Amino acid sequence: MCSPFNRIAFLSCLSVSALIFTGCQEDIRYSGQAQYLGGIYGNQPTSNAPTDNVSYWDGDHIGGKPSVKISLKEQRAYFYKNNMLVGISQLSTGREGLNTPVGKFSVVQKDLNHASSRYGDFVDDAGNVVMPNVDVQKDKKPPGTHYKGASMPFYMQIAPGFGLHAGYLPGYPASHGCIRMPQFMAEAFFKSVSVGTPVTITN
Repeated sequence: MCSPFNRIAFLSCLSVSALIFTGCQEDIRYSGQAQYLGGIYGNQPTSNAPTDNVSYWDGDHIGGKPSVKISLKEQRAYFYKNNMLVGISQLSTGREGLNTPVGKFSVVQKDLNHASSRYGDFVDDAGNVVMPNVDVQKDKKPPGTHYKGASMPFYMQIAPGFGLHAGYLPGYPASHGCIRMPQFMAEAFFKSVSVGTPVTITN
């Protein structure tokens, strides 16, 4: 028979399980069974990555001066209009050795269909990938191939060589320094920023 303490703990656990997240079971975001639905291809599921229970946007009908704050520790971006929070996005920032820099920046360029000039694949004339995930500054091009830059939709450049864009989010820092976002969030940010919008990045 359960002790009074155990019964209280059990009832408490049951009440929590009525919420969106189940409090008594393993959090599915970290179980390896979830699928991340906000990758570069919109709602196409990506396996072995946590479900995005963070990102939301509520800024389409709100005016005012935009600004963005990014926390590398939290792997989140916060979007403000007139200092009012209107959106939060899950992120994947630069991995170790290619860390996303901290500091105060601003949007200097927007490109809806940007492609990386450094990272991508070597492909043949038919478009088949011969050598994936290359760095053109380090990797030698195989004969009969050409370079195809990695797609970076909804690109918002904030400094030479890096910016915010739609991309794959595995649940941890994994980029070459850029700030990857779910596509629906990158699209919302892209529509709402302009050249000069301030972007602050902190550890």
